Amino acid sequence: MVLERPEVDRAAFAARTGWEIKPEGACQSDRCVPLPGAPAAGPIDVRLLSDRLGMALVSDEAHGLWALGPESAGRVLPSAEMPDIELPDRNGRPFALRSLRGTRIVMVAWASW
Repeated sequence: MVLERPEVDRAAFAARTGWEIKPEGACQSDRCVPLPGAPAAGPIDVRLLSDRLGMALVSDEAHGLWALGPESAGRVLPSAEMPDIELPDRNGRPFALRSLRGTRIVMVAWASW
């Protein structure tokens, strides 16, 4: 969600994220997250939403833009298990990560963009 200021209209936030701002907090389906310090009406501060809902927030002050990212499911990984992935090795041959099971590894990822 890209914004021109660090406040967002409640209806726009609900339409674009599925999180509705209610008196009890930000609610989505049967989940509600308290928003202490949030005003009862009017725009809501994206910094508060970012913190309470686990959404990434980036600002570009030079261009006057804010980007509020999608919910990241909190700050904890659901598990410490690596998914079963097969990637090409440096020679282009398929390499299954499961072959390293039980071995400590450091995985480095890089992208050109």
